[in-house]
Amino acid sequence: MANDNPNILSHVSLGTNDIDKAAAFYDAVLTPLGCKRVMEHPGGIAYGKAFPEFWIQQPADGKPASLGNGTHVSFVAPSREAVQAFYDAALAAGGRDEGAPGPRPDYGEPYFGCFVRDPDGHKLEATFWDMSQMTEHPN
Repeated sequence: MANDNPNILSHVSLGTNDIDKAAAFYDAVLTPLGCKRVMEHPGGIAYGKAFPEFWIQQPADGKPASLGNGTHVSFVAPSREAVQAFYDAALAAGGRDEGAPGPRPDYGEPYFGCFVRDPDGHKLEATFWDMSQMTEHPN
């Protein structure tokens, strides 16, 4: 049977040093985006809409989790309101602001998003692409 999945990624994993704190954070921030826990293993929790696309986990090598400089994970939001809800939930759950919700014309006219840091310091983005905002359409 052929795999007709058009995505280029299977999943993304971020390390955490406090799985319970990370789980509480991601339970709160991913709900407005229509995501939920879909799988759990000792030391790891997967989130997605239908299958495990985003994992938080304790590093397999037993060493402390650390950050990647220049690394961030961007989640698709279904609306501008969902971007705002993600941002609000992140701040309420112990996240830090890295860029309030709003348009960023440098990213393209249809872009509306925000940036936060999770409790472990990982940079996250929620993005809504409003194609009705395009003034020019490609041929």
